[in-house]
Parts: sequence; C-alpha cells; structure tokens
Amino acid sequence: MRIASLLPAATEIVAALGRADDLVGVTFECDTPSQIAHHLPIMVRGLDTEGRSPGEIDAMVREFADSGDPMYRLDEAALATAKPDVILTQDLCRVCALASHEVAVALERLETIGCTARVVSLDPHRLDEVLGSIIAVGDAIGASDEARSLTDHLNDRLNAVRQHLPATVAAPRTFVLEWPDPPFLAGHWIPDLVTAAGGEAVLAAPGRRSVETTWERISATDPEVVIVAPCGFGLTEATAIAEQTAHRLPDHTAIWAIDADGYTVRPGPRLVDAVEQIARALHGTGDVDPRIMTRVR
Repeated sequence: MRIASLLPAATEIVAALGRADDLVGVTFECDTPSQIAHHLPIMVRGLDTEGRSPGEIDAMVREFADSGDPMYRLDEAALATAKPDVILTQDLCRVCALASHEVAVALERLETIGCTARVVSLDPHRLDEVLGSIIAVGDAIGASDEARSLTDHLNDRLNAVRQHLPATVAAPRTFVLEWPDPPFLAGHWIPDLVTAAGGEAVLAAPGRRSVETTWERISATDPEVVIVAPCGFGLTEATAIAEQTAHRLPDHTAIWAIDADGYTVRPGPRLVDAVEQIARALHGTGDVDPRIMTRVR
C-alpha cells in the first residue's frame, strides 16, 4: 500500500496505525513522527509565516482569501512520481490544509499517466468524528483491526478522565482562544475537548467554524479559565501570546497556554492527550505535562 498524506493529522494517524513505512509523500507541516519529514517527498507547501505576528498572519490569510489564490500548492510532479494507491486529504478548512477538490482536479490531469489513486477526505467536526476518521483511514489502508484497537484505547482513556472528575465540583467556565489578533473563539472539536475534560466551554462553537469575537465579549462571559490555543503555534509561541494578552482578561481568570499545533487543532490521536492535560489543569487531578501545557497566570 502506497499512501500519500496531504494532511498532518492523517500522517499521525497512519503512523499510529503502524503504517508509517507505507507513506510515499507528506506535507511541509508533517512533523510527527519526527523522522517522517527527513526522508519523504514534500507534496504540499503553503504560506511562509515564519517570524510573522498573529496580526500579520491574519492579514496575509485574508488577502489570499479575498484574491481567490490558493494558500496551499500541490506538487503534481511529486504525486505522479510517487504513484500512491491512497491519498488522504481534507475539505474542512482551506486555511489549514490543501482542499480535497484541488486533489481531485490534479488527479484528473494525472490519470493520463496512470495515477488513479483513491482519495479519502477526512472532514470531522466533533471529537467523536475524529475517532471515526481513524476508522476511515484504517479501512482505506488495510489497517481496520489496528484502527479499531486504537479507537477503543482512546475511548478507554476518555472514559478514565470522565470517571476521575470531581463529582461535587461545578464545571469551570472555560474559554479557549483559538487566535489572538483579532480574537477568535474555538470551533469544531475543540469545545468537545473542554467538555470531555470536565469544563464548561463558554463562547464556543461546537461542530462549527471558529469565528471572530471581541475581547470585551470574552471578558463579559467572566471565564474562570482561559486556554490560549493559537492555531498553528506550539507551546513557546502560545505562552508568549498568553503573556501578551493577559491584561485583556479579568484579573481573577486563570490563564493557561497549550501546544495548539500538536494537541488541539490537528484532528488525530493526540486530541485525547489534550483532554487529559486540560482535565488536570481545570481540576488539579494530576500534574500537567509542561511539554504540552503551562500556566501563565
């Protein structure tokens, strides 16, 4: 089985199912497992945001959206050379990854040279649908048993979190900041992470796209906890953003930063790691892994 993964989360799923050796191409953002990026062809490249502030990145994304130009580009030559049997892609967010329709258009052109891969689009909106995506990948790449075993294990971990939540403590009112400039509230599966961790996700859009809000509206909800989870940023950057924006939030609000790029925005197995860490942060039920989350205030 020759697999081209055009989505970082899909790459992680394939690796978690023990099929990393079957990968024949990935994206410029595929960094887990770490060895993948060093020896596989890069089939998708995107905007260079290195060193730019959140406000500058937002302006760049809006400019591309207004112009209609694609933010991600597929290397058709690399795809043709790899001759994959299965291509894993998405059509959930055109800001986050290459859209599946662009893959379909490319394959129409490549059919003349014998590239007839099956395209599997992963478009989960909620946490349970993310687990369903693991099953879909497993079925597509001949790892159905492994996929069911993995999802069973992930569900067992989610159940363990639920069972250890304090029974007499009210769910802390928790706001997740998905982007700081301008501020965006969390959507899709991210509110589910808070709920699964025993929190009340305030000003959230479960299953829907993240949308712009205001700092005044955030403060008006009077959150007990704010988790700074800027899309595409790791823990170091998230911590810096949390420190820079702390003055915009009520003084009594606890502020945490999380490695959003690795643990909240990629719809893969590590979302369950995020649930476990958020539960510890909200309820003090264990030590929070400092590689994943850190308290800023």
